[in-house]
Amino acid sequence: MESIKVGLLGLGVVGGGTWKVLARNAQEIARRAGRNIEVTRVAVRDVAKARKLLGDAVAVGADPYAVVTDPSIEIVVELIGGETLARELVLQAIANGKHVVTANKALLAKHGSEIFAAASARGVIVAFEAAVAGGIPIIKAMREGLTANRIEWVAGIINGTTNFILSEMRARGLPFEAVLAEAQKLGYAEADPTFDIEGVDAAHKLTLLASLAFGIPVQFEKAYIEGISKLAAEDIKLAERLGYRIKLLGITKRRPEGIELRVHPALVPIKSMLANVEGAMNAVLVKGDAVGQTLYYGKGAGEEPTASAVVADLVDVTRLLTSDPEHRVPHLAFQPDAMADTPILPIDDVITSYYLRLTVADQPGVLADLTRLLADSGISIGSMIQQPTDTASESVSTSANDFVHSADLIFLTHEAFERNVNKAIAAIEALPFVRSRVTRLRMESLA
Repeated sequence: MESIKVGLLGLGVVGGGTWKVLARNAQEIARRAGRNIEVTRVAVRDVAKARKLLGDAVAVGADPYAVVTDPSIEIVVELIGGETLARELVLQAIANGKHVVTANKALLAKHGSEIFAAASARGVIVAFEAAVAGGIPIIKAMREGLTANRIEWVAGIINGTTNFILSEMRARGLPFEAVLAEAQKLGYAEADPTFDIEGVDAAHKLTLLASLAFGIPVQFEKAYIEGISKLAAEDIKLAERLGYRIKLLGITKRRPEGIELRVHPALVPIKSMLANVEGAMNAVLVKGDAVGQTLYYGKGAGEEPTASAVVADLVDVTRLLTSDPEHRVPHLAFQPDAMADTPILPIDDVITSYYLRLTVADQPGVLADLTRLLADSGISIGSMIQQPTDTASESVSTSANDFVHSADLIFLTHEAFERNVNKAIAAIEALPFVRSRVTRLRMESLA
């Protein structure tokens, strides 16, 4: 049987890893796929550098359109990143009847509906295991392994850069800026780390997981996104003292009113599985009604972990080439004509528990006023701790002969609507005895 001819767009970290894995494990991959998988054409910016790696057996050029229009190419692997050019190339490949494998989460999070519709109409496959959590096979698990379940929620650590930063802040007590600089030096963070540290990368991935979990269109623009750049080392220490760890989580939940879709730092119980995911590792926790909780853990980035997912998609596509397009596994797990129009809930409608920290004048009546204000806002307090401030300006003068010390108050609340917490925070910050802005972090029991 003839080899499957593959065209590769991009030969960077993941592209180079894909070539290495295909070459090293060629025999094993062929045994699994039933046919040899052969890269025959590559488009790169640095042609001379690529030729040194690939040799003379592969056609190498700088024009990516030559790959997607080559009639001999059956599968196009898109690894150039970005949205504009990548979108054009993927849609052109689909229009030419070619299957596509991509690791481009931003492309699919923003243009997935268009791309998957085009692929379904043309009868080709778009595979994207490498777009979420690197080498962890979470896409396949949700598309196939959990199809018997009604998914209730998904929560994941799906950005290794931020998890490394939070792990180091906790273990070494360092401020965010110091750990970020170290992450950049070690290669965990980009020179411009904005997409990672502000939660955008995680939101791209979560958007795809939500579609797979609930059968809804990809709707990245409706995700709530909050990063870790403003997170204080003090709150990480306090969370540990209270029995929690802070992780940047992507969370999507099914509720009767709609779907929660949010990325933000969250306190999780120290004994939970996600709390113990350290360094640059990724993990995704999925709750199904039949199976309960299942955890998927591993390297979320890197040359060969991500290449592992790309090659797995190549094998899957190869296996499915002769199958009837209407009976293949749907791109987003649900049949295209059965996608739901369930709304994405705004962050104000989210229900969760909260960690609130503020500095107040240490004087009689303060605690009573605060607890009454929270109660009036529909917020029930689960626990509270008070400690003296350790700042140089812990005393404030209220009159010529009256000095009042300051204290930090930390409240852990029961579940409440986000809108009620926002209302309470605004009212608290307006009180005359409050000496700071309120630090608010969400809490997830993951139960």
